[in-house]
Amino acid sequence: MSAAKNFGKIKVALIDLSGTLHIGNHVTTGAPEALARLRQAGVKVRFVTNTTKESSGKLYQRLIDLGFEIDRNEIFSSLIAAREYVRNHRYRPYLLVHDDAMEDFHEYQGLQNHNAVLVGLAPDKFVYSKLNEAFQVILNGGQLVAIHKGRYFRDDKGLSLGSGPFVAALEYATGVTAEVVGKPNKRFFAQALEGLTDDAKEAVMIGDDIMDDIQGALDFGMGAILVRTGKYLAGDELKSHPTAHVANFNAAVDFIVEHNYLK
Repeated sequence: MSAAKNFGKIKVALIDLSGTLHIGNHVTTGAPEALARLRQAGVKVRFVTNTTKESSGKLYQRLIDLGFEIDRNEIFSSLIAAREYVRNHRYRPYLLVHDDAMEDFHEYQGLQNHNAVLVGLAPDKFVYSKLNEAFQVILNGGQLVAIHKGRYFRDDKGLSLGSGPFVAALEYATGVTAEVVGKPNKRFFAQALEGLTDDAKEAVMIGDDIMDDIQGALDFGMGAILVRTGKYLAGDELKSHPTAHVANFNAAVDFIVEHNYLK
């Protein structure tokens, strides 16, 4: 375990899901029990994820099936943020979104006269014909909206390409820079903390992505604990200055509890 800097008592923990609490259909070591200990220590929690392969409902059910005791309202995903963002901007998006996530965007299915392209992780839709249709929407004045720009993710089969490379391809082809909705967008972290604390210094992010989770949280003024599971690669902790880097979520909870006790 390594700590990079001192910070105040932790009252809120934002917790990444895939790669941190679970990898595919397997929980990380001791994660359900560690979550219970974190709650018992009086730390408020919210689960924040850039996962776009599952709707909010399916994601919640997956976590319940894996043995986590959570409330559905504790989940704040980039899909939820993207839906609110699209509504607020009155976009009529061309959807490059996984079929399993379409539940969160049912109101936009079958639309015509698109004025935006919304990109999530949708491997079956990252084919020439659909990417070219998205390209045409943007060329005709549509905005490019990325639910996130994750470079890769880890599941039961290992590392795989994320949606970021495909967003970058559309940016390159059109000359349009994507609006990014999920982590590491500061607006996303602000929304995630709503109702929990007004002071980012009271919060810490726990995640496996050195850029989206860790650097994003640090840029927002939060603490950030990097776990060496999921998409973590050796040396990631040297690419930023995490508050701490630990073996897994269980060790992250140990760090928080010990830190708060000493404070």
